[in-house]
Amino acid sequence: MARSVRYPSDLTDAEWAYVQPLLPVASKDGRPEKHDRRDIVDAILYVTHNGVVWRALPADFPPWKTVYGFFERWKKTGVTITVHDGLRGEVRQAEGRSATPTAGVIDSRSVKGAATVAAPTRGYDAGKKVNGRKRFIVVDTLGLLLAVRVVPAGRQDRDGARQLLVDHYFTTPTCRFLVADAGFAGRFVAWAADVVRTTVEIVRKEEGQQGFRPLPKRWVVERTLAWITAHRRLARDYERDPASSAAFVYWAMIRTMARRLAHGTPVPRWAPRKTTESQ
Repeated sequence: MARSVRYPSDLTDAEWAYVQPLLPVASKDGRPEKHDRRDIVDAILYVTHNGVVWRALPADFPPWKTVYGFFERWKKTGVTITVHDGLRGEVRQAEGRSATPTAGVIDSRSVKGAATVAAPTRGYDAGKKVNGRKRFIVVDTLGLLLAVRVVPAGRQDRDGARQLLVDHYFTTPTCRFLVADAGFAGRFVAWAADVVRTTVEIVRKEEGQQGFRPLPKRWVVERTLAWITAHRRLARDYERDPASSAAFVYWAMIRTMARRLAHGTPVPRWAPRKTTESQ
């Protein structure tokens, strides 16, 4: 029986219509899947949005071990990124853009690490006075995520971003122009041009600027970081494995993009799910 209880993090029918085709077809070999894929996705989004531990999933979801198993399997087999990238292409096309971007913005943000974050994968960001991890992200000019990498917070921007750009070079070969702040200035700019054939333009603060002020070309990445940390699981880092932390970033953006695509459709946001008896 399908779930009838709704949570704010659940996908609406219109949102699910965008996500479902991007998921892999269930295997016909062996035992059929016991639980509805939509319930699995809603459960992962519940953890992402509300920040609960897996064991605290409400009882109307599939068992937490089953949900966690899908989260891990989809992370390791690339399903999470496939769903994310498919939605990103649809959002870009809906905005009148090409599905593949040619320019982007790179930035980083340090977040506090919970006690579950092991010492070898955490560090201290002296500038931000944060003990935890640092998220490096690349977004397109719409603020949609292109790549993410999670490292110890003590890693300097120009050093931590190198591996991210190597990943970005292979996953988004059309995007060879990036905008960055002054933290990436210096040798990183030359390295990017020589090694990954990417032009990095540094946008600096105005002389004498105090406090936060959106900078031209760079403000979209600040907005994306805000979208990500609005999900409680990502307000700080709780994950033992940095790859799980990155996977939650992708799920946060999957939820954000599905809602953006479905915006304006005539499906009520809080409409109850149909049960099998009523069909």
